[in-house]
Amino acid sequence: MATMKTIESVCVYCGSSNGRDENHFAAGLTLGRSLAGAGLRLVYGAGTKGIMGAVARGAMDAGGAVTGIIPKFLIRKEATEVELTRLDELVVTDDMHQRKHLMFDRSDAFVALPGGIGTLEEIVEIMTWAQLARHEKPIVFANISGFWNPLLTLIQHMRDEGFVHSAQRVQPLVVDRAEDIVPALLAAPASDGGNGEAPVAIERL
Repeated sequence: MATMKTIESVCVYCGSSNGRDENHFAAGLTLGRSLAGAGLRLVYGAGTKGIMGAVARGAMDAGGAVTGIIPKFLIRKEATEVELTRLDELVVTDDMHQRKHLMFDRSDAFVALPGGIGTLEEIVEIMTWAQLARHEKPIVFANISGFWNPLLTLIQHMRDEGFVHSAQRVQPLVVDRAEDIVPALLAAPASDGGNGEAPVAIERL
């Protein structure tokens, strides 16, 4: 069993564009402020645009600590130098694989805000690692305006059809309001990874 630990840093996956629903951008700002208010470090992809930028600005404007991790080839596409200088830690990687592993290693929990294919790929990988018992860190879907409902339905379908094993590890917390994300994380136990058998908590808030 892995040793339980306090949540100190939270990885947030989200879109590098605003999306059509203004509630998604607003949720990014709210989550960033909430993380800072709780004294939690934000770990994210270092983008300064879209929802990504909103989370970072929300955290930094509220005095929070922010670690941005980005591969070299994405800097000009997803970030501006002025905004990057506001980060108290910026890590530039050689590629996406290195970025994802560092984001995992630096984080005690994971939150998926609305986003596109990249966001989907990142959070699904984290759930895959949980299913394989490589970590027990809490996973939250920020289901703003029901954004993640289609994916949650698909996961349930895969479970019903017998393709999701160790199902208790794969079901994340589902939180419908941005202001409830941090309280949900702080109420969920985290571990330092490894081969533990304890499941991720299952609850819809």
